[in-house]
Amino acid sequence: MLTILGFAMIATFLVLIMMKKMSPIAALVLIPALFCVFVGKGAKLGDYVIEGVTSLAPTAAMLMFAIVYFGVMIDVGLFDPIVRGILKFCKADPMRIVVGTAILAAIVSLDGDGSTTFMITVSAMYPLYKRLKMSLVVMTGVAAMANGVMNTLPWGGPTARAATALKLDASDIFVPMIPALAVGLLAVFVLSYFLGLRERKRLGVLTLNEVLVEEKETETVLVGSGGSGSAAAKSPVARGGSGSGADAENDTEDDERFQALDPDRPTLRPRLYGFNALLTVGLLTAMIMEWLPIPVLFLLGAALALTVNFPHIPDQKARLAAHADNVLNVSGMVFAAAVFTGVLQGTGMVDHMAKWMVDVIPEGMGPHMALVTGVLSLPLTYFMSNDGFYFGVLPVLAEAGAAHGVTPLEMARASLVGQPLHMSSPLVPAVYVLVGMAKVEFGDHTRFVVKWAALTCLIILAAGMLFGII
Repeated sequence: MLTILGFAMIATFLVLIMMKKMSPIAALVLIPALFCVFVGKGAKLGDYVIEGVTSLAPTAAMLMFAIVYFGVMIDVGLFDPIVRGILKFCKADPMRIVVGTAILAAIVSLDGDGSTTFMITVSAMYPLYKRLKMSLVVMTGVAAMANGVMNTLPWGGPTARAATALKLDASDIFVPMIPALAVGLLAVFVLSYFLGLRERKRLGVLTLNEVLVEEKETETVLVGSGGSGSAAAKSPVARGGSGSGADAENDTEDDERFQALDPDRPTLRPRLYGFNALLTVGLLTAMIMEWLPIPVLFLLGAALALTVNFPHIPDQKARLAAHADNVLNVSGMVFAAAVFTGVLQGTGMVDHMAKWMVDVIPEGMGPHMALVTGVLSLPLTYFMSNDGFYFGVLPVLAEAGAAHGVTPLEMARASLVGQPLHMSSPLVPAVYVLVGMAKVEFGDHTRFVVKWAALTCLIILAAGMLFGII
């Protein structure tokens, strides 16, 4: 019964948010509360919620101060050189912009933190997507998939959890998986290419010389080679041919217009660039070396960044106010998700669902338990937290595999396959940073990304089997 109710609760949540009948925060709170009553444990709802909130409080604190820290770093111009490099590659071509989104997300994901990746990626690419009227769910989907593949880095979380759960060395799990993960990342880039071609076909083939920008108040008019003649007639600027000196000047002006971050914003601190770069490198180093808990590191980092870059209290208050919306939205989502996970775990639904999925595996599949684990990692890491999967389900699957001669290392590697899909799970706090900053409905993001993320996972699994890794 708990198994059925668990799946029913998850299905109800997904259907309601995808159909936009409820907001994610309301659905994350009210649906599990209702099902907790159905299970007959309504009297313990408070205990479950408090337990869930307690377990996720450090994550919420980390996200809150990480948003403030990286928001300040974006304000003062730390990432402007990276952004300029990506935008120079992208120009105003939709295909290049989508591929650039995947490349940027993959590079920034090296720090192992999804929230950081999404904040930097969206801050850099959002203005271009809006300016060219490109699909924002393409941006969120591509960024989530690229980050999902890179999330398998030993310091990203899943690999360390698998190593801990099965008492293995993280490097023994990760290093042999590199070829399969490289194929997965390549698949994300190829998918980005084709999604970009689709956007280019929809919008027309645009280049900076062909984009005519007319800014009247907040309105921007774009005309590409696929644009209409009437739109061109409305513009006071005539399209010129290529190769002239005037065109070179126009290209430079357009390049400046397509800066994702205003190069003249008053919050820039060019004289403090070296300090901010060293502070960020030191923060990431301390995070990787685990010198202090991550929430504490970001708390200290945010306080130091504010104090040095904005020594006057009114300026500090202005920076905090500028990022308050993102902080409130993300922390609200995290605590709402705590209700969902608290009820799932407290009522025993997660345990019953995991046991049921293990029990339904046919006996003949025993020698292929690594393959089974890889396939199961898609839905299980989507519907439950990484902690629940790696510490609750993986040891059971590994024990079943060991009975048929499948090594724990193979099982651990297979368990990493589902991460590209996991990063879009409603139980992952970082995804709310992504959709919140991109101003995308979570349901729209889910409808778009699930199929492509699942395909990426299966490609990684197939590559792992082909290379003999899994």
